[in-house]
Amino acid sequence: MEKLTNKEEEVMQALWKLKKAFVKEILAEMPNSKLHYNTVSTLVRKLEDKNFVAHEAFGNTHRYYPTISIEAYSSYFMKNASQKFFDNSYKKMVSFFAKEEKISAEELREILEIIENKK
Repeated sequence: MEKLTNKEEEVMQALWKLKKAFVKEILAEMPNSKLHYNTVSTLVRKLEDKNFVAHEAFGNTHRYYPTISIEAYSSYFMKNASQKFFDNSYKKMVSFFAKEEKISAEELREILEIIENKK
């Protein structure tokens, strides 16, 4: 799996939410985006080339759907970020967010509870 560009991730976020969609529906799901229809269409085809998306044909139109779940991509992305920026240490990653005040003590307690309940 490879890292997607920001625009590809934006398209995938819309597609994960919609499950299946035509390009115009993907574009409608991205109201804050300034991407043009043709740009979204190109991005979707690139995502298909990267095996993130597949399609069903309806005559000349295609309805696209994700072939990789958001959970699988998130897991890959977080593992890659951990390796790249935190010496493959999730402890260092969580410490970074705590120091930057991006995570609260309550959220840390919730994480501990998840870890303890997993055992």
